[in-house]
Amino acid sequence: MKISDRDVLLVIDVQNDFCTGGALAVPGGEKVVPAINRIAQKFANVVLTQDWHPGDHVSFAANHPGKQPFQTIELDYGTQVLWPTHCVQGTAGAEFHRDLDLTRASLVVRKGFRRGIDSYSALFENDKKTPTGLLGYLRERELKTVFVAGLALDFCVRFSAEDARKAGFEVVVIEDACRGIDLNGSVAATHRSFKEVGISTISLEAFL
Repeated sequence: MKISDRDVLLVIDVQNDFCTGGALAVPGGEKVVPAINRIAQKFANVVLTQDWHPGDHVSFAANHPGKQPFQTIELDYGTQVLWPTHCVQGTAGAEFHRDLDLTRASLVVRKGFRRGIDSYSALFENDKKTPTGLLGYLRERELKTVFVAGLALDFCVRFSAEDARKAGFEVVVIEDACRGIDLNGSVAATHRSFKEVGISTISLEAFL
């Protein structure tokens, strides 16, 4: 796998709350860290995303009396999964995993900071129209291929990859540098969707 200066590694939400012991732990979440650190050394362009919620965020089950985590509600932009309170601004849970190498990142994109709307994708919030600014950055830097890794495969990685593909980029998901939550078959649905929209999946071995 030859990486050029027109390629970017997009590292999604490798934060304490998504790792073992965190508020919304993805099974084996921290296991992506060594893989991502190794891959990142090959890229001139690395972007990190960081979930960054206010404590009163609309996606937190705790903010809806009588609701439990993983139930859903309807908001003006559609169905919203209710999550355990996680990645609250300024907390240890919102920090990047301590072993993640941050030195190569040229940009950190914070998302989910608007109280009334969740943001799975690194490019657009869940209304599909409020931009994070990352799309403009990728275009202005004239980057062409987006390689995606991180947490969780079936939510923030999936939405980020699909939005980048819709925006016209070549998109490659590095599967063994991701881990999934798998809520009601969401990992299988993610793989089906990737095939349908033309997103490639590769393994870490492609970089060795």
